[in-house]
Amino acid sequence: MKIGFVSLGCPKNLVDSEVMIGLVQQAGHDVTADASSADVLVVNTCAFIDSAKQESVDTILELAELKKTGRCRKLIVTGCLAERYRGELQQQIGEIDAVLGTGEVPDIVGAVTSPAAGQPGAGVPMRLYRNPAAAPPPAGEAVALPDYLYDADTPRTLVTPKHYAYVKVAEGCDYTCSFCIIPTLRGHYRSRTPQSIVAEARRLAGQGVRELLLISQDTTFFGVDRGERGALARLLRDLNRVDGLEWIRLLYLYPTTITDDMLDAMADSEKVCKYVDLPLQHAAPGVLKRMKRPGTGTTYRRLLERIRARVPGVALRTTLIVGFPGETAEEFETLKAFVADVGFDHLGVFTYSHEEGTSAFALPDDVPAGVKRRRRTALMSTQKRLVRKAQRARIGERVRVMVDGPSPEHGLVLRGRLASQAPDIDSCVYLTGADPETVLPGGLLDGTIVGSREYDLVVEPLPAADCG
Repeated sequence: MKIGFVSLGCPKNLVDSEVMIGLVQQAGHDVTADASSADVLVVNTCAFIDSAKQESVDTILELAELKKTGRCRKLIVTGCLAERYRGELQQQIGEIDAVLGTGEVPDIVGAVTSPAAGQPGAGVPMRLYRNPAAAPPPAGEAVALPDYLYDADTPRTLVTPKHYAYVKVAEGCDYTCSFCIIPTLRGHYRSRTPQSIVAEARRLAGQGVRELLLISQDTTFFGVDRGERGALARLLRDLNRVDGLEWIRLLYLYPTTITDDMLDAMADSEKVCKYVDLPLQHAAPGVLKRMKRPGTGTTYRRLLERIRARVPGVALRTTLIVGFPGETAEEFETLKAFVADVGFDHLGVFTYSHEEGTSAFALPDDVPAGVKRRRRTALMSTQKRLVRKAQRARIGERVRVMVDGPSPEHGLVLRGRLASQAPDIDSCVYLTGADPETVLPGGLLDGTIVGSREYDLVVEPLPAADCG
C-alpha cells in the first residue's frame, strides 16, 4: 500500500515519525508525499499548547475529507494528541480508524494492515478539552505511562535534509513544571545506552549525515536516571570521534543539570557546537515558583556566566513564557531587564496557554490575551535591538558556514548556518556569490560576514585558496 505521513510538532515527534516510516517500509509498504494518492494516511500530532492542538485537529479533519472523497481507505492518528485525547478523537471524528499514543509507535504496521473500522462522522469540530463526561479510571487504578524507546537497531527513514539528523538520547520527563503536560504524554525519563547512540551516529554518518542534533526533554539529564553521572560528557567525547560527522549539537538543556564536565567536553571537542539551548521560561522569582521551576534571575545570571566562562564563544538560546497566571507588570519588567542584561544570541517567546491536565490549570488564567501579546511583542523588540547591535559588531568576522541549500526566496542564493545556529528554530546565513550548482547541501565554506537581514547574516565566501 501507499502510506502518507504528516508530522506535526517538535523534532522529538519528528523522530517518532521517521521510525514509523522506517517500520512501514520494512514491512513492504511505499511512502508517498502526495496525500491524495495514499491508501492510508497517518498524522503524527502535537498537543503541547492550544495552537498546536488546533493545528493537529485541523489536519485530522482535512485528511478525513480525503478519506471521504478520495483514494484513502484508512486514517490513523498518532502522537501526543492521540495520547491525550484517545477516546474523544474516536468518538468525535468517525473517519479515524486507529489511534496510537506516544508509546505505541511499533504498532503502526499492525494499524496500517488491520481492517478499516472508521465510519463517516458528523463533521463537527472536535472539542479542545477533555470530555468531562468521560469515565475516570477506577479508584486506585494507576494509569499506565508510555515506556517505548527506540534504539540503534530500530528501522528509521530520515525526512530531514540528508546532511543533518536528530537523535533522541532519551524519552520522557520526571520534572513537574506546572505549565507542562509532557510527563503525562511521554512517561518517565528513560535514557538510551551510550553504545546505542554511538552506533546510530555511525550509521547516520555513513549515510551522509554531517550534523547530529541530540534531543530529549532534558538532554543534560542523560544517564542520570541510570545512575551514570557524567554520561553526557563521555557521550560527547565518544561522538566527537565518529568519522564523517562535522557538527554535534545539544538541544533542550535544563538549568539544574548543566555540569562542568559537560561544558568542558563541549569546549574541548572540536565537533561539538559551542551552543547551549537552555529554556529558562522566566526570570522573576514569583513566576518561577508558580511554574515550579528552579532558580531566580540572579541564579540564572550566574549560570550563564559560568557557561560563558567555561565555553568561550558559546552561543546562548532560550525560550520564555509571558502571561503566566499572576504575572504582574513588575514581574514582566524583571523579565525584560533580564533579557536586556544577558544578551541571548537566540530567543523564542511564547504566550502562556492554559492547559488542562497541568497543575497550573488550577490557577486563574488572569492575564488578558491582549496583554500577553503585547508583552511578547515588547520582549521580541528588545531582542531585535540586541541582535542588530551584535550583528553590526560582527561585520568583517571570518566564519565557517554549513550550506543547507538554495534559499526558498531565490533559487540562485544559497542559505546556510553557522555552528551557532540550529536548523529551523534559529536565524540563518545567506551566501553571496556561491554557486548553487557546485556547492552541495552539507558542504562547509569559509566566508566573511558582510551584512545582515533582520536576524539573519549575509556572508561572502572566501576564495577556495583562502579556505582552511
